[in-house]
Amino acid sequence: MPASIAAEGIHIAIPLFVLFLGGNVADVGIVIAVHYGFSSLGAIFWGKIIDRYNIKKGILIVCFSAISISSLAMFFVSEISMVFILSAIMGFFIIGKNPVTHLLVMESVSNNQWGVLFSRISIISSFGSLIAFLVGATWESFFDLRPYFIFCAIVSTVAVILSMTVERKNLIERETLVHSIHGLKHIFSYNRYHFQIIYPKVPKIHDFKHIISVFKGKITHEIGILLFSNFLFYYGSNTYFTAFIPFLKKYEFTDSQVFLVYMVQSITLLVIFFLVPKLIAKISEERAIQLAYIPRIFGIVIAATLIPQMVGIEPFLAAVMSSCIMVSAFSIYSTANSLILFKAIPRGFEGTYLGVHSFMIGIGIFFGSLTAGFVSNATNYSVSFGVAAVLIILALVMFRVYLKYQLSHRVI
Repeated sequence: MPASIAAEGIHIAIPLFVLFLGGNVADVGIVIAVHYGFSSLGAIFWGKIIDRYNIKKGILIVCFSAISISSLAMFFVSEISMVFILSAIMGFFIIGKNPVTHLLVMESVSNNQWGVLFSRISIISSFGSLIAFLVGATWESFFDLRPYFIFCAIVSTVAVILSMTVERKNLIERETLVHSIHGLKHIFSYNRYHFQIIYPKVPKIHDFKHIISVFKGKITHEIGILLFSNFLFYYGSNTYFTAFIPFLKKYEFTDSQVFLVYMVQSITLLVIFFLVPKLIAKISEERAIQLAYIPRIFGIVIAATLIPQMVGIEPFLAAVMSSCIMVSAFSIYSTANSLILFKAIPRGFEGTYLGVHSFMIGIGIFFGSLTAGFVSNATNYSVSFGVAAVLIILALVMFRVYLKYQLSHRVI
C-alpha cells in the first residue's frame, strides 16, 4: 500500500509540478515520456537482476530508497531540467517492485490460489491510490504542491522498512508467470500504465516479424494485427491522459481539484474491477473489447467539447465524467485484451510475445506523451484530443481486421 501511495502520488504530482515551475504542456509531455521510457528500461533491468540473483528484498530496498531520495530532492528543485532527470530516475526505480511482487505471490501460495492473491493485491493497491489522491485533494488547503513530495518520500520510506521483512523463499522462475492467466490478468487488467510493462524475455528484431508483416500487406500471424491494434490504443489513450492535466490547469482547476478528479476515478476503477469479469463472461472477450472503444472515444469528446464551454462547478463534473468513462472503458478493454492475448500467443512463445507486447505498450505511451505535448503546444488541446480519438478509432478498425482475419483462418 505505501508503495502504491508513493507511485500514484508521484505520477500526478510531477506534471503538476512542471506547470508549477512555469513549464508548458510540451514540457509535461517530455517529462512523462522520459519517465515511462526509463520505466521500460527498468522493467528489463530489474527483471534480469531478479532472474539471475533472486534478491527480492535487496531490490525492494534499493528501489524504494531511490524513490524516497528522489522525492526528497524534488522538494528542493527549482528548474524544470532537474525535474526531467529526477522523473527519469523515479521511472527506472518505481517499476522495480513489480517482478518482485509477481514472484512473491507465486512463491507464497499454491498456483490454484494465485488468482485470489493477485486480486487482493490489486484491491490493496487501489486503496493506496485512493489515499494518495485524497491527501493530494486536501493538500492545497494547508500547503503548496512542493511539500507533497515530502509526503511521497515518507510513505516510500515506510515501504523500505516493510521490505526488510521479506523472507527468502524457494526460487520460482519469472517465466512461470507468463503461463498463468491469473498473473496476466493482474498485470494487464487493473493496474495503470506504469504497472503493465513486463519483459519475461527481451524481444529481438526477429520477434517483431508478425507486426512488420502487417505493414508489408502480407499477414503471417494474426497476433501481429492484435499487437499493432494495442499499440494504437495505448498511443491514443496516453495522448489524452498526457494532455488532460495541463488542459485542466488551463481552465483554472486547482491542484486539489485535479487530485480529486483522480480520486473519483480511482473509486470508479475499484467498483468496475468487480463488475468487469461478469460482463466479459456474459458477452465474450471480443465483444467486450469492441464495446470498450465507444465510451473511450466518448470520454475524449466530453473533455474536448464540454469543459471549455462550462463555468462554475460544471467543468469539474465534466472532467470527472470524462475521466471515469475513460478508466471504465480501459478496465473492460484491458481485462478482455489480456484474455485474448493469452489465447493468441503461439504456444511456447509466451515470454517472447509478452515482451513484444510490453515494448509496443511502452512505445505507444512514449509517443503518446510526446504527441500530446508538442501538438497541444503548437496548436491547441482540441487538436490533441482529436488525434487521440482518431488513434483509438484506428485501433478499433485494426481489431476488427484481427477478428476478420482470425475467423477466415480458423480451422473447422
